[in-house]
Formats: sequence, structure tokens, C-alpha cells
Amino acid sequence: MMAEARLRGFLAGLSVVALVSVAAVGCGPKAPEGPPIGMSDKPGLSAPMDRPLTYEFDSLDDRVVSSGAMVGKPTVIVFIQTGDLDGQAQVDYLVAMAKNDHDKVNYVLVALHPRKEIVLVEAYAKTLGVEFPVALGDGTVTGAAGPFGPMPAVPTTVILARDGRMVWKHTGIAKSDELRSHMRGL
Repeated sequence: MMAEARLRGFLAGLSVVALVSVAAVGCGPKAPEGPPIGMSDKPGLSAPMDRPLTYEFDSLDDRVVSSGAMVGKPTVIVFIQTGDLDGQAQVDYLVAMAKNDHDKVNYVLVALHPRKEIVLVEAYAKTLGVEFPVALGDGTVTGAAGPFGPMPAVPTTVILARDGRMVWKHTGIAKSDELRSHMRGL
């Protein structure tokens, strides 16, 4: 009973932090121009890349989140930050897709947060009903030298073929039907 009250208090505090974060971002300087929301950030990226990607993320539990562990099934990886409302919408689409697909597709959520914010990320995932692996990523993931190339904003969704080649990358919200259209034939 006391634990539930603490959790409710924590989640209420999390909501306040999210609102303050959104307000602070809305009042800050204008972000540099990136690709328009809803557009892939690299033209022609829907064509498969020529090699499997290598990556490994710090998982919140004992499920391994790496290129070696994900090979053999199509993989959808979404990069988010917990205070981002578009990211929450993207996670909702993934949660519904994962429930429908069961174990036919690997779904992964990568929160771009430092390890010290693990409690925040765990509460976020639990609140949104995420049952697939959740991992942490740092700033090196989003840079041009990162395994997925530059990620100018979150959410960014990456779809990998069974062999680990990137077949699609998208910045902004991608609805389920758009994701599925890029997963056909994988």
C-alpha cells in the first residue's frame, strides 16, 4: 500500500518533470533546421544498405540488446527521450505492434539518457506498458559516426533486416502502417 502511494507520487512527479521539460524546450532558442517531421532524414535510405550494422546498448534487464542478439528477425529500434511527447506517441505504436507480432519481430526502445537516470526510464517504460527490451544510449549513438548515422531529433525509428542491414530510418512519428510497409518481405 505504501509502495503504491510512493509510485503514484513518483509518477505524478514524473508528469511534472515532463511538463516542465516541454515548457523549457518551448521557451528555448530555436533548434537547428532538420528534416521535416514525418520525413526520413536521408533521401533514398529505404534502399537496403550494403552491410549489417554493429551495435550494443546497455539493457535495463538481462535481455541483450546488440546486433548479435537481434539477428534472424526483423528489428525495429526506436530512439527516444522520456520528456518528448512525440516519443511517447511512437512508443504507443510500438507497444501495439509488439502485442500483435509476439516474437516474430524484435522491438527495442533505446532511451537517450545517462545510466544515472535508469529509474526515470524504467518508470517511463512501465507506465507506457513496454514489454520488449529497453536500453540506454548516449550521445555517441546519435552522431554521424554512430552505428545508425546522424539522428537530428527524436523519436528516430530504424528498421533492420534479418541480417542486420538497415532498410529504413525515419525521424519523427511513424505510424504502424508506415512501419509495416517497410517491414514487408523482411
